[in-house]
Amino acid sequence: MTSHSAPARAAVLLILCGGAILFLSTGVRGAFGLFLKPVSTDLGWGREVFALAIAVQNLLWGASQPVFGAIADRFGSARVIVAGGLAYALGVLLMSAAEGPALFHLGAGVLVGIGLSGTSFGVVLAAIGRAVPDSRRSLALGVGTAMGSLGQFVMAPVGQAFLTAYGWSSALALLALTSLAMIPLAGALKGRPEEAHAGPAQTLAQALVEASRHSGYLMLVAGYFVCGFHVAFIATHLPAYLEDAGMAAEVGAAAIALIGLFNIAGSFYSGVLGGRYAKKYCLSAIYAARAAVIAAFIALPLSVASVLVFSALMGLLWLSTVPLTTGLVIQIFGLRYAATLVGVVFFSHQLGSFSGVWLGGFLYDATGAYDAVWWAGIALGLAAALIHWPIDDKRVPRLAAAG
Repeated sequence: MTSHSAPARAAVLLILCGGAILFLSTGVRGAFGLFLKPVSTDLGWGREVFALAIAVQNLLWGASQPVFGAIADRFGSARVIVAGGLAYALGVLLMSAAEGPALFHLGAGVLVGIGLSGTSFGVVLAAIGRAVPDSRRSLALGVGTAMGSLGQFVMAPVGQAFLTAYGWSSALALLALTSLAMIPLAGALKGRPEEAHAGPAQTLAQALVEASRHSGYLMLVAGYFVCGFHVAFIATHLPAYLEDAGMAAEVGAAAIALIGLFNIAGSFYSGVLGGRYAKKYCLSAIYAARAAVIAAFIALPLSVASVLVFSALMGLLWLSTVPLTTGLVIQIFGLRYAATLVGVVFFSHQLGSFSGVWLGGFLYDATGAYDAVWWAGIALGLAAALIHWPIDDKRVPRLAAAG
């Protein structure tokens, strides 16, 4: 009894600490959209300056994610999280001190982007995936993702309260201090991944070649672009979109918080459903539902009630793709290079994030409206629903042969 309970307790501790790291990294970042309008107005910028910084953040986050994933696969997640947490906190601190675009882009774009690579889903969920058996993995990934969602729910109103009480600069400094808590939590994820896993020995290069030749993996890469486009555009531009329509700033904060609240349930239950049904079909359903929800939101008259309903429905669909996508990569290719392979897929997600955030700012400054980006989100959602349906989700031959 004792010999079995000790590993179980260690796994639970790892999941909780990993989830707390995601709580902070996702939560603080989720509050950034609240700062778009006050920062841009106070410093005399167009919205494209702020949007470009967040777009660069998303792009660097994605570009460096495979590198951080490979380091975590080789040396363990704890060191990567510590380095990422330091970069993250410094980046938010530089945002608070910025008086011009260059420093703001360095902080919000470069440092926070790199910091997120070491503290977010790619590294943390791979560590959680290794800590639990196959039968519990989808659920554990859902729990970790749900804790990240809880961070968005909590930190959006906290960020708005800081903003209202102290102004945007001091509010960002307080968020930087808060993000430092990720560093001590990394201790629970210490240790290096085991070298031996099911199937014959494989190098990182061989794993990347194997994945690049797998049609299902390429479909996941293409589909995840759409997820990034949706969430980054909405998280960054929704508060400003609502203020443009004459709504109070608190409505935007409530919308982001509500997305986070319902995302807790969406992430958890997507993990549950991913353990019962084919993950690829769950993903197709999620993307089709996103397209329908966005279409209804822009077609119906805008009101506080419609904002709250939209936020709740989008919350259910928000990060519910994460445990399913991560679980599919592990299901197909195994655990050995999970962080790296998930990181490559995530790079596509961040290319989508870059596109959604930057296009939102660019097209708003050019046209004075967000309509074109909303319609693009609908079309991309339908395309992603079609892309995921035919994915080959069977284990690769080397794992199938090894049983």
